[in-house]
Amino acid sequence: MPIVDLHAHTTFSDGTSSPSEVVHAYLMAGVQIMSITDHDTLEALPQAKELTKKAGILFVPGVEISSCEHDHLHILGYNIDPQNKLLKEALAQNRENRNIRAKKIIKQLQEAGVNITEEEVFKLVRNVASRAHIADAIRNKKITSSRQEAFRKFLIPGKPGYVPNEGLKVCEVISIIKQAGGKAFMAHLGIVQEYWNFPAWVNSGLDGIEVYYPSHKQAMREELLKLAKKYNLLISAGSDHHGKKSGRDNAPGLQVPQEVFDSIKQNLCK
Repeated sequence: MPIVDLHAHTTFSDGTSSPSEVVHAYLMAGVQIMSITDHDTLEALPQAKELTKKAGILFVPGVEISSCEHDHLHILGYNIDPQNKLLKEALAQNRENRNIRAKKIIKQLQEAGVNITEEEVFKLVRNVASRAHIADAIRNKKITSSRQEAFRKFLIPGKPGYVPNEGLKVCEVISIIKQAGGKAFMAHLGIVQEYWNFPAWVNSGLDGIEVYYPSHKQAMREELLKLAKKYNLLISAGSDHHGKKSGRDNAPGLQVPQEVFDSIKQNLCK
């Protein structure tokens, strides 16, 4: 079956691999269509576009935009106009919200006796601050042995460093993606099932859903495929690759049926 992957992160957000390293990994994995979808930034896309062209991989420019409704309720935007004023403003505001959130988290951790500083965190940030950078700073101080352990001990709801995300609602994000000429897909819906609201999302212009995802078992894939058919939505696949030592080193590329590959190529590859 053909191999695609429309969900990956680089060092421009919370990934641990550069765009060139990501593209090389995807080339080695036999990925035929790929996207870079860094959180709230488009900075990696020009470089990735050139690299994939040389590698012979079809490239779909993308972005993953956070919502305020849940830490993992994210929207993937593909083929957006990077110069769209509304989109640029929304991404800039989300990045500022991330900076503010990170500083609040650091303060709460300090008050809880976790010895990290803003300087130690922000020196790790290339473009977009995230909880992953705080987790890495904790790991670097040998307080935990990994990024994921730092999340579990300090950064999830109920732990001393948790601060809720602020920003846009899902329907607002979908609308912005659409106004920027892009296609909006819901990401990794299997991990946020209790927050599904397909009628509202579709009414806002949702184009598709990420059906093929590493943690989606067969039953979840089948349920999402039924919903895609019900609401006439496109189907995508993404590994959510973050790179080595990220705790989310999902192998690049997912096999998809030929009809899904053909649909992605027809609807997203320009």
